[in-house]
Amino acid sequence: MLGLKQRALLQTRVSYWPLVLQRWHRVDSMDKVRVLPERRREGHLFPFKELEKHLSSQVNKAQFEIFHPSLEDLNLAEKLFTPSSKHVINYSTSAVRLGHLPNLKQPEVCFIGRSNVGKSSLIRALFSLAPEVEVRVSKTPGHTKKMNFFTVGKAFCLVDMPGYGYRAPRDFVEMVEPYLQEHHNLVRTFLLVDGSIPLQEADLIAVEMFSQLSLHVMFQLVVTKIDKAGPGTLITHLLQLQDFINTQTKACFPQPFLLSSIHFSGVQLLRCFIAHVTGKLQVSS
Repeated sequence: MLGLKQRALLQTRVSYWPLVLQRWHRVDSMDKVRVLPERRREGHLFPFKELEKHLSSQVNKAQFEIFHPSLEDLNLAEKLFTPSSKHVINYSTSAVRLGHLPNLKQPEVCFIGRSNVGKSSLIRALFSLAPEVEVRVSKTPGHTKKMNFFTVGKAFCLVDMPGYGYRAPRDFVEMVEPYLQEHHNLVRTFLLVDGSIPLQEADLIAVEMFSQLSLHVMFQLVVTKIDKAGPGTLITHLLQLQDFINTQTKACFPQPFLLSSIHFSGVQLLRCFIAHVTGKLQVSS
């Protein structure tokens, strides 16, 4: 278990209210991606491609392209995030303790991150093809302290964890640790970090928590808000992150995923990776 100082830095209070997704112009589907010029299409699907030209030959670029699915794979994954009468995508329920979890059989992936990292926006982007899904977005701190479950048909479940950092619920660690360590439906934890700023102390403590828990599944870093940083700043933070993954983590998947919830860059790739780790898609790469 974490010490008092570490617990304090992981605390944040998050309040949610239901928000029906709005239909605004966005490149959130493969049909829209296909009409883009080839270079822009590559950069949209695989955001790291936009940064490669700025990197020296000494940088290990392969680490950022371990998971590199084909267009066919991306298309197949998108179908899982597209609702139909036989494939319902919706908000299921919320829980505050491991014993309160819904009796779901699907494999689960969870998203966790510091307050204001863009977690709600990311989940909203993932579900943009299901506009009736109610995504609970942060408004004012101090009310909701729950794990929110979204079911994607019978395929898998996505879990929105409470944020950590500023003004967390006092029982944040007691709520999150048992779920991460003991819940056997969980197949991957996604830790969100802000690409426009360096790793924060609370992020480092979250990674330390993962190490102390000896998780039965790997965790994965997702770099959000890449649209808010210039190439130089983003590359600096990305290389620092690469070094951090390689030298200070034990169960972290080596490839960080880059994502912009505003431009939807990297959203299709993350959807495909979720389909892959939940066992619903065997990629060809």
